[in-house]
Amino acid sequence: QVQLVESGGGLVQAGGSLRLSCAASGSIFSINVLGWYRQAPGKERELVAAIPHVGTTNYADSVKGRFTISRDSGKNTVYLQMNSLQPEDTGIYYCNARSWGDKYYWGQGTQVTVSS
Repeated sequence: QVQLVESGGGLVQAGGSLRLSCAASGSIFSINVLGWYRQAPGKERELVAAIPHVGTTNYADSVKGRFTISRDSGKNTVYLQMNSLQPEDTGIYYCNARSWGDKYYWGQGTQVTVSS
């Protein structure tokens, strides 16, 4: 089992920045991909960014050039630096871990609200 705990959400004005953190614990060795998803009110959960153990990162088109995902393996933590935030970035952001066996784990979510 993998446990994920997010932090760093909040309220910010359009054009501002936030940094999300997600600390993983438990069966760390089983994690391949770490990522961030978000869910806006009335919409389905969507992938924001993902970073594999080895390989290239993946971003949603809507956040390319504004968001950066990074991973500190020593701290078992994944970060999401969000710059130039827009109201459409508002939602609950969920940390995700995908194991080598394609099992998904989720954090509890952290609210990000961008005011115009």
